[in-house]
Amino acid sequence: MPQDTRTTRLASRWVVACVVAGLALRLAFALLYWVNQPLTHDEREYLALARSVARGEGFRYPADEPSPGTAQQFGRAPGYPLFLSTLGVTTPFDHAPRRVQIAQACVGALGIWLIAAIAGRAAGPRVAVAAAAIAAVYPPLIWMPAYVLSETLFSTLALAAALALMTEARASLLAGAVLTALAILTRPTMLFFVPFAALWFLWRRRPADAVVFVVVAALCVAPWTIRNHSVYGRWIAVASEGGVTFWTGNHPLARGEGDLAANLEIKRAELAFRAAHPGLTPEQLEPLYYEDALRWIRRDPAAWLRLVAAKAYYTVVPVGPSYALHSGRYRVASVVSYLLILSAAIAGAWRWRTALATGSPAALWLMAAATVAASLVFFPQERFRMPVIDPALIVTAALLAAPRERR
Repeated sequence: MPQDTRTTRLASRWVVACVVAGLALRLAFALLYWVNQPLTHDEREYLALARSVARGEGFRYPADEPSPGTAQQFGRAPGYPLFLSTLGVTTPFDHAPRRVQIAQACVGALGIWLIAAIAGRAAGPRVAVAAAAIAAVYPPLIWMPAYVLSETLFSTLALAAALALMTEARASLLAGAVLTALAILTRPTMLFFVPFAALWFLWRRRPADAVVFVVVAALCVAPWTIRNHSVYGRWIAVASEGGVTFWTGNHPLARGEGDLAANLEIKRAELAFRAAHPGLTPEQLEPLYYEDALRWIRRDPAAWLRLVAAKAYYTVVPVGPSYALHSGRYRVASVVSYLLILSAAIAGAWRWRTALATGSPAALWLMAAATVAASLVFFPQERFRMPVIDPALIVTAALLAAPRERR
């Protein structure tokens, strides 16, 4: 048996072992540690929509869903509630359903394999094993599947799209476009990746591929956009939560990081904003949020530029208001693991700074860049960073394991 074949088979076995170990860690955290925890507002909304879909009542909040209090019930992207509905979520829950945690642990384990596949295609089997080992034990990726949040599903869809786009075959391009659309329908911020990818194809002198990618992705998202227009009477690309998110991140009281729950002054201002527009639905309020935020940006561009600089800082540095909402153990595990992988990724990028070629993980890096762009437009938060940026850092750090002769 040729040496290369033996090396590849051995590496594949190690990758499988890492996937199994990563699955065990994710299940252990979800089923043995993160039990009987109260649900956040977002988790309750996802479960409510999934319950309605599973009952055949469509994508709307069911009548048996309690009032959200001072929060609003926005229209959500359909991907994650549809995923939950396939798991038989038909009754209200006060805690994360175990079936959801188990299913997401399996989806997260698939993410480990995808990270390894991207790294292996970029720089060989040794790098694939290194990436799989890091992804298996990386704390944020371990605890992410325990929450009833869209990040785990979104991350796996985005990684699958990145892997498909690493080859130039037309079938892979089509698969990458469809997977990108599915990721958009799970988390709308993936829309930022579409122009990044199109520009990348143009830079590689592949204009036809740029057109095909954009058109196929748009056609896959279009039915949901048309549905939104039919339901709400106005064009909403994916979800109606974009307005309040943009307003939260571009407000004179904004600190550059975190949502309304982490910025109580903005939360009070948001309640006052809604009181000034009584009787309007969240969908009717969405354009008003955009208008108010843009009005402030035009009135005080210098303050807005300072806020953008703060967003850029918090995008890289793991501090900010939202981190204070977690326990001390969580913050230590999150911050230390992120700083370690960031340092290793910087070293990997320096060593492989000339590796932007056909076999490089360019699509994944572009997704990370698109995530940064979305953070600057809206606001950064750990939840927004983990699904794409952290896997990109893992792949880049794993490049350090490549044989030196590959340079």
